[in-house]
This record gives sequence, structure tokens and C-alpha cells, in this order.
Amino acid sequence: MNRRRSLLISLTAAILAGLLVYGMYVLQVSQVELQQTVQVVVPKDFIRAGTMISGGMVELRAVQKGSYASGMLTSLDEIVGQETLVPLGKQEPILKWKVNRYSLLPNEKQATFQVPKEYVLSISNGIRAGDRVRLYVSSADGGSRRLFAEEITVASVKSSANVEIDNPKNSNLLSRVDGDTEKMYASRLEANGSIDQINLNLGESEWLEIDRLCSTKKAKLVIAFSSSSILEPQEEEEGNR
Repeated sequence: MNRRRSLLISLTAAILAGLLVYGMYVLQVSQVELQQTVQVVVPKDFIRAGTMISGGMVELRAVQKGSYASGMLTSLDEIVGQETLVPLGKQEPILKWKVNRYSLLPNEKQATFQVPKEYVLSISNGIRAGDRVRLYVSSADGGSRRLFAEEITVASVKSSANVEIDNPKNSNLLSRVDGDTEKMYASRLEANGSIDQINLNLGESEWLEIDRLCSTKKAKLVIAFSSSSILEPQEEEEGNR
């Protein structure tokens, strides 16, 4: 009887020891997997919203497998030729929702409308293609209000000299500042030219509402630049949660 009990105790101890060894093995394997790295696409430098990505703007960077998220891009071929929907921070993994191949084109429910000059009361200086704007209607009868709850994408902008306003390249001002926020702000400073024409991506009902209000000449549009166009990538991501 004692021998049988001893055998049972020994067997139980052996099973527990085996389970402990197996548990340690699984834990070690998990630790090794977490330490493995994945190559993800990151910007070499800050990239503003509405920028067409070229191969020289991005590179691959190794991140721990435990830090990898399914929305991260892992191939340069996936990003080259696409446009940024939001600003991209230097060396931050690029998520798929932050880029689009044809972001300046209207979606299937929209069309691009050039807003007639006589419809406009004012346009914020510094607006560029790809920016998001808010539309307000200013009425002499006191009915001024914001037109649409959603912000509108700017398809293109031209100055009074018929020059398309775009992000300045090889900018002396940008080369004198450090940090993404400073570069975004400097970009806006250099864009303070007079806007003569603006094209917006609008749904049919949105355009018809604008035309109904402004064609009578009793109301005009105020087109205001939205700060969501220059949100830090982390802030933009948190805002979409």
C-alpha cells in the first residue's frame, strides 16, 4: 500500500515537474518571439498631409514583433505613389489608413466643384491641396452658420497669378527649423499668398445647398482652414478611435 502511494506521489511529482518545464519552455519561446523584429515602413523625415510619397521619402526600420500592428506597412512598394491623408512623423511606422493612392480625387459619391468667386466672402490664406476646410455661410439677415458638420477636402487651389499652391520645396525657412510641429507651422507661413480659385470635393447635395444659398447673392461662403489638416499623427489616430 505504501509502495503504491509512493509510486503515485512520484508520478504526480513527475507530471508537475513536466508541466513546469513545459510552462518555462512556452514562456521562453514567447519571449524569443517578442524579441524578433519586423521590417516596417517609416518616413525618413516629417511628411505633411497631401504629399505624394516617393521612394526617397521612406525607408524600412526594424521594430519588435510585439510592437507590430496589423495596419502597419511592411513593403516600400505599398507606399510609393500614394498620398498622405494626415501628416506622418519622422521614423514613425506608417499605418494603412494614413495614406491613399488618390486622396485628392472625389469618392464615388462626390464630384470636384470649382467654387465661383462671387459665392465667396473669404478664404483662409495658406490653404493647400489636400487640406481639410470648414464651410460657413455668412448672411446679411443674420442667418450665418456652419454649413456642414463634416470637413471638406480641398482638391486644388490656385493663386491670383494662376499658380497652383503646393508645399514649398527646398525651402530656406523650413531648413532653419527643427521638429515636425515647427515645420508644419513654417509651411503655413510660406503659403500666405492670395487664393483666387479653390476646388472642393463635394457631394451632390452639398453643392446644391451651396448653390441655393449663394446664387441669390444674399449669402456668401467663408472657407476656413481646419487644424485637423496639421494634427500630429498620434493625435489624428486618437481622434479616429
